[in-house]
Amino acid sequence: GVGRASVRPISPAVGDPAGPGGPPGRGTGPTGRGPNGRLSPAALARAKRRRRMNWIIAGFAVLIMVAGGSVVGVTYYSTTVTLPADLQDRLELSSSLLFADGREIAKVGTLNRTYTNINQIPKYVRNAVVSAEDRKFYEHGGVDYLGIMRAAWNNLTGGSKQGASTITQQYARNALDLEGVTYARKAREAVLASKLSDEYSHDKIMEFYLNTIYFGRGAYSVEAAAQAYFGKTVTKLTVEEAAVLAAVIKQPVPDKTTGHKGFDPALNLPAAQERWAYVLNGMVETGELTPAARQKMVYPKWQSWNDKSCGLECGLNKPAGNVVNYVTREMAEMGLCKEGECFAELRTGGYRIKTSIDPKMQKAAEDIAWRRGKDSELRGQPGNLMAALVAVHPETGRVLAYFGGEKSTGHDYAGRNFENGKLVGGHPPGSSFKVYTLAAALQNDISLQSRWDARVIKEGPYKVENAGRTATCADHCTLRESTIKSYNVPFFHITREIGVEKVLDTAKAAGVTMMWDDKEQPTDLTKVDSKDVARNPFDYQVGFGQYGITVLDHANGLATFANRGRYNKAHFVVEVQQKDRVTGEWVKRAGEQLKPEQRIPQAVVDDVSDTLKEIPDANGDDLDGRREAAGKTGTWQLGKTKSNAHAWMVGYTPQVATAVWVGNVGAQKAIKTRGGKNIGGSDLPADIWTSFMDRVHDGLDTIDLPDAANVGDDDTGNGREPDPGPSGRACFLGVLCPDRGDNGGQDGNGGQDGNGGQ
Repeated sequence: GVGRASVRPISPAVGDPAGPGGPPGRGTGPTGRGPNGRLSPAALARAKRRRRMNWIIAGFAVLIMVAGGSVVGVTYYSTTVTLPADLQDRLELSSSLLFADGREIAKVGTLNRTYTNINQIPKYVRNAVVSAEDRKFYEHGGVDYLGIMRAAWNNLTGGSKQGASTITQQYARNALDLEGVTYARKAREAVLASKLSDEYSHDKIMEFYLNTIYFGRGAYSVEAAAQAYFGKTVTKLTVEEAAVLAAVIKQPVPDKTTGHKGFDPALNLPAAQERWAYVLNGMVETGELTPAARQKMVYPKWQSWNDKSCGLECGLNKPAGNVVNYVTREMAEMGLCKEGECFAELRTGGYRIKTSIDPKMQKAAEDIAWRRGKDSELRGQPGNLMAALVAVHPETGRVLAYFGGEKSTGHDYAGRNFENGKLVGGHPPGSSFKVYTLAAALQNDISLQSRWDARVIKEGPYKVENAGRTATCADHCTLRESTIKSYNVPFFHITREIGVEKVLDTAKAAGVTMMWDDKEQPTDLTKVDSKDVARNPFDYQVGFGQYGITVLDHANGLATFANRGRYNKAHFVVEVQQKDRVTGEWVKRAGEQLKPEQRIPQAVVDDVSDTLKEIPDANGDDLDGRREAAGKTGTWQLGKTKSNAHAWMVGYTPQVATAVWVGNVGAQKAIKTRGGKNIGGSDLPADIWTSFMDRVHDGLDTIDLPDAANVGDDDTGNGREPDPGPSGRACFLGVLCPDRGDNGGQDGNGGQDGNGGQ
């Protein structure tokens, strides 16, 4: 494997499970002696021939060593071999994405490597490595010529095959990509090792080595190895654990040529224990460990592992791994990398990025919104159904939980996707979008008590109705009632009166950045003047949610309302640190980009919240029976059919704003329950939203939403004053009125040519 130390066939050994054995033939075979104990003439002749051959071999070996030394010496002074000036910068370092509490979401990189300064590596860890790989490391100058001679002699005289690469040579071979087993490569390796020894101290070379060598389990540094084998940082290793890692270096993975299984205890425990003992005994011999301490040591417990274990980048194949796509986008915005190159930078740059994702809230989202979740509301429902959920912290804009799909490389149902050369991802929000139309109306002096005609209209290309329901308030519906009962027609009238651009401006101010038209073409609202896209491509139907937006944007918009009109951009990155390859320290590169801004008047938002908090109660979606929450359902139908294609529930408390969408996996089709019932906003989306919000608010303080400020003019609107009811009082919210309507979670239906949303 890349970074592996020299590997030699394993022979039976005395004291060293991978070293030379005892003299061959000792104690076996015929003695060659007569009855008087003297050697027979034939035995004497054989012994004489052996001595002669040994002298010839020894002379030949010395000649080779002298010649080899000369070659190395000549090479050293005559070649143009130079050391790269960027040895540390050449190393590819993996990066970690972290939950808000510091636990790891995923590790990203080409190699699992974390750089550690020599001063951060305990001395006993270094000593264990020296004992295992190069006991003369602190004595020679990068090349151990005596070791080479011993290895050559042993190899020529029939002992176990041995290499003679020092720690410095091993580092040179791996760091500088020297390949092959030729004499030229060995000579170049020796030259570079000598130059390294001249240029750097032994400790610095040890630092280079321990951040380069392969330890198995996908770990290319001692820190990564400590995590892979023992689940702890290198500074927390015990002497026994350090010896395990040192023992592994010699052969971290099985060798198909020799059949040796290597020294990973999970793959070859007996050999690993024998090699471990050799390392510790060597530490005793060098005085780094007392015999008494050695006697008390037992082989430590290690983490189980196999080649199918979740390793580098596997966290990206989980729902929380979706955050990587937003992290790289934010890194580009911070100037840490060029757009389009940030993922590559993340894989090699050695970053540690703390995200806003709360692990408990993320787990709740996955448990409830993911079909595989243990408390999933989709369990047992038709396979075409998909849910997405995003929760945002109102006061900061931090994304607390994000479920948009099963992995970072799949389709993200909660955000944007670039597929087949096209930006996709928005879902028609239906009546859940009315929160922005309501706020736009209030900002334009239209009060909650203003009255509107909710009867079906047919004007030119427009046919607008209320999901097949008759508005009981007919032509005198208040704006508050129209919102709670989710009638479409009044919102059509309001949008036409104030202008499409006012609705778009309010949605944009709250946090909606992208919108898709009827032809699924995206428009970046942050880069256009709303007047330029009003009526074309976005017509009056924008008032009741015909045009697609993302779940993330909708959650951001609701968070602005939860924060009483004060906007914070939804974001994932809280802090970016990068490993300094010289000091080994983490250096802060960027922090949270908070730029709060009061974008919608507080009094306007208070009126919105006071209205929306009646909806969860009316639909049976109140939180734990005592906590006030504002909410709005939304549904959009499938083409001109009577079935639905998209259903939403969005809402907030002062602590958490959450948007939930339920729709299709892949191509659009009718969304129905297992029993064949059409799914609306008050069905699965509301179930998911309520279950999630109940769980994440457990233990939080109860904070009420503000009361209405009652802004605007009551005399606006195209409706009329209602007739007195049976008691002489006017109808209000359907109370005391004949044939009283019931929201029942339905949100109205309408739109051009009858196509629209609820």
